[in-house]
Amino acid sequence: MPSKPDSTTEHAPTSPSVEAAPAAKAPPPPRLARWEQHTRRPLLGLALVFAVAYAVPVIDPGIPDALHTACRTATWVVWAVFAADYAVRLRLAEDRWRFVRTHVLDLCAVLLPLVRPLRLLQLVSALLLTGRLATAAAQVRLTTYVAGSVLVLWLFGALAVLEVERGQPDANIQTLGDAVWWAFTTMTTVGYGDLAPTTGLGRTLAIGLMVSGIALLGLVTANIAAWFISQVQRETAHEEEQAEALRELTREVASLRAEVATLRRAEAGTGTAPPAGGAVPGPAAARD
Repeated sequence: MPSKPDSTTEHAPTSPSVEAAPAAKAPPPPRLARWEQHTRRPLLGLALVFAVAYAVPVIDPGIPDALHTACRTATWVVWAVFAADYAVRLRLAEDRWRFVRTHVLDLCAVLLPLVRPLRLLQLVSALLLTGRLATAAAQVRLTTYVAGSVLVLWLFGALAVLEVERGQPDANIQTLGDAVWWAFTTMTTVGYGDLAPTTGLGRTLAIGLMVSGIALLGLVTANIAAWFISQVQRETAHEEEQAEALRELTREVASLRAEVATLRRAEAGTGTAPPAGGAVPGPAAARD
């Protein structure tokens, strides 16, 4: 008896139209995105180095000349790295004019020290670039970013005004404690008036701190309001889901009642009315 051919060995011809097309590879990220991804952490580390190099001579003016020179050199080296990073990103951008228009803060951060080579302006440039790096990270939440911005502006605003005001005639901000207290009252827009800058740069810095404080407080308020609104919306959505489920259940009950009424009318038409109570007769009752 001839053996039955094994169906597992048979292969049906495959139509060319149903053949699986090769999976398309995702396009590689632009060169600018790859550059920013690889340089984000090193630049953030250099920003921290800049912060330390700026703070040490301000907190302790009596440091040795060699350490003072090293700190000053470090601030300029870090600024040069930031400037080179901006130049490279500008070169890698597909639309350079659009890059300049959308990175105005970065451009100001690079050009400020050249307009007036003061360490105060170098501090502003480092803060701007550090803020760009922080906002570029997707993991950083808005609340964390606002809190970090408040802390950075508070501490370095105090250091900046101390550097500007210390040693000036008629200046009443002479110690680090006074500068920290003044920066706190200025950012919170309280302004007790017991301490105030007397120099032009000090007052310019005060204006910047007041504007920054108002903006950051507005962000905090908006963030809290958004959280409350999201909670209310979540509860409202849950209540709407429950209401919709109740409406669906009501529709199903109405449909079942309609089906039962139809069955009763059909049985009444055939002369076999259901017993009292709406019970349907079983097989035994039918035989009787």
